[in-house]
Amino acid sequence: MGILGAVWGLTGVMLLLGSAVYRLTPLAIDAFSYTFTWYHWLSLSVVIFFMAYAEGYRGFQKGFSPRVAARALYLKQNPRLLHGLLGPLFCMGFFHASKRRKITSFSVTSGIIVLIILVRFLAQPWRGIIDAGVVLGLAWGLVSLIIFSLQAFTSKEFPYSPDVPEQ
Repeated sequence: MGILGAVWGLTGVMLLLGSAVYRLTPLAIDAFSYTFTWYHWLSLSVVIFFMAYAEGYRGFQKGFSPRVAARALYLKQNPRLLHGLLGPLFCMGFFHASKRRKITSFSVTSGIIVLIILVRFLAQPWRGIIDAGVVLGLAWGLVSLIIFSLQAFTSKEFPYSPDVPEQ
């Protein structure tokens, strides 16, 4: 049961990220059907570099991805029916996590939802410029999650904390 919960947790998170990349990529590409001026190109460059660093590297590679992999490994080693059934939510730290982790998970998710709603009001090419950065960050996150997951399940030791409450 533990391995099924872990696989479901990781697969669910990867599907969530992959779905977002799939849905946003056409909007990002559509931006290039508009005529870009110098400030569009500058904005695109700034957004791409910022999102690669802030979302891809700092957000996913340094925080989210190793923690999700660690929580999936914890789920494999400590199987519980509810944790397995709600594997993706468990792996993202929405429950059976430290108070700080739960607050962070809910706050970040709420912030992302607000930003999604606000970006939808932008006209092209501005929406596509932002979406291009988001796609890059999410793709980086998906790749880093795959790499950390492989490390977690194939290494003798995985030095990242699952951030679960003390037993």
